[in-house]
Amino acid sequence: MAQEQTITAKVTETGESAYAVDIEVSGYRLKGDEPVSSGGGGLGPAPYDTLLAALGECTAMTVRWYAKQQNWPLEKVSVSLTYHKEGRQDIFTKDITLVGDSLTQEQCDRLIDVAGKCPVQRTLEGTPVIRTVGK
Repeated sequence: MAQEQTITAKVTETGESAYAVDIEVSGYRLKGDEPVSSGGGGLGPAPYDTLLAALGECTAMTVRWYAKQQNWPLEKVSVSLTYHKEGRQDIFTKDITLVGDSLTQEQCDRLIDVAGKCPVQRTLEGTPVIRTVGK
């Protein structure tokens, strides 16, 4: 599941609202915007919405991957997330729901532990390098 190839994204303003953008990444097209309350048109998720969704997506996929590797009877995983700031501190909370009547408590505990090790979480907790260049 580790990401070793380069991913390329292109984000371009659309003019549909003050902040609306088209996002192209890995062959997918998405739309982003700010909510009306922030001066946008509410035409798509805002940047922190997308970041929160990426963390949840990665968490669910990592739990599923691990359960498959162990051949554990996980039927479904669901991740509910919240994000807010306390002063300058960013606070992400992940609430993991595991479904599988045959899962043991030990397996559930391990899957919750694994949920805290998804690659996107490790990136957020690490020290990524972001280079900004212009044309």
